[in-house]
Amino acid sequence: MKSLLTPSKPLLGWLAVLLGVSLLLGVLQALGRGPVAKLDGLFWVLLSLLTVVAVLDALWLWRLPSPRIKRHMSSSLAMGRWSEVRVELEHDSPRALSLSLFDHGPSEPHARYETVNLPQHVVLRPQRTAHLTYRLRFASRGDFSLEQTEIHIRSPLRLWFSRRYLPDVSTVRVYPDFSRLHNGQLPGVENWLRQMGVRQHPRRGLGLEFHQLREFREGDSLRQIDWKATARHRAPIAREYQDERDQQILFMLDCGRRMRSQDADLSHFDHALNACLLLAYVALRQGDAVGVSTFAGDKDRYLAPVRGATRLNVLLNQLYDVNATQRPADYAAAVNRLLARQKRRALVVMITNLRDEDDEQLLQAVKQLSRHHRVLVASLREGVLDDLRRTPVQTWQQAVDYCGAIETVSARGELHDRLLANRIPVLDVRPSELGPELVSRYMSWKKAGAL
Repeated sequence: MKSLLTPSKPLLGWLAVLLGVSLLLGVLQALGRGPVAKLDGLFWVLLSLLTVVAVLDALWLWRLPSPRIKRHMSSSLAMGRWSEVRVELEHDSPRALSLSLFDHGPSEPHARYETVNLPQHVVLRPQRTAHLTYRLRFASRGDFSLEQTEIHIRSPLRLWFSRRYLPDVSTVRVYPDFSRLHNGQLPGVENWLRQMGVRQHPRRGLGLEFHQLREFREGDSLRQIDWKATARHRAPIAREYQDERDQQILFMLDCGRRMRSQDADLSHFDHALNACLLLAYVALRQGDAVGVSTFAGDKDRYLAPVRGATRLNVLLNQLYDVNATQRPADYAAAVNRLLARQKRRALVVMITNLRDEDDEQLLQAVKQLSRHHRVLVASLREGVLDDLRRTPVQTWQQAVDYCGAIETVSARGELHDRLLANRIPVLDVRPSELGPELVSRYMSWKKAGAL
């Protein structure tokens, strides 16, 4: 425990008064006026008395034991969501103790957070437990540690206060804000997708997985009739199909420097990670296997596609502490590593932020990847580009910004056109729209049997 003893404002005020008196006595003594000798003796008496009282007050405060503190909070939090932290305090002093409390946040330098209802003032009653609550919200993901709590205790005469740092370690994992998937109150997948703004496309073909035979119904196609079963039962029997299951979805997630751009409260990387988890949830509900491969990060991670209800938890636990770095994206190296690991054909969703300088390198890498897998390139578009193009031009600076935005969008459009000319689908979306757009494209291809 660290402790610092600091003089209070009343003590500093008394010292300032005595200093003023001493200066006045010095001036009177220099001018030879007034009963300086008597006043000088009174000054030293007052100074000695203040010193004795201040020392005794400081000794009492110094010897006072610190209260016991226990922090209670969840070990798993969702980024961007407020959570409640409860602090318990108790002490063994025979008299009430007045103090102010401030709970220190995470010690990690990359932690971004904010608190509400701190600091708080409380009076501790003897042999009683006091409870304080405040709210905490993280704006970054990863593992964090809250290591100490700061309290300010005033002495009985209010001449000193002690600033004490009490160790109280709590560790917490901050996950992407996907906790709503685990509340058990989601509606059916189709209704939920409609609420999310996901567009459903009608099924165009029957090249899907056979499910069962059933009686022919009005509206069924003649192509669905199973003639052998119809002959056996002497009644029209139709084949019923379902979407193919056990297909593989693999995300290529760019962790490079371009993904550090901010869009509202989240970075492009956080938007991309949330979109991956959203599509993973939908794909797992459809019976498909989901995996992830990151590139341009501090430590690239690869999770082979696996199906199952617990797969989403695995993805959350493996990706919650991944963040964008300052490294450039090397698409060729990332594709080569993926091809060496992923042999079975899969839908590979590459999420990145394309620039015109990526032209040749990206095109060659994606063409190589598309020879073995179904590829979808999702390019995040900065929202500021759309805002600049919609802003009326009234000044010279606005004209320059407008022309720059048009040039950037045109260059990106040319790159997208080259990818489309090579039969490589491209999504060019704002980060906040990425999740629903990915799910819409996935459901469209799955309904059409095009994965």
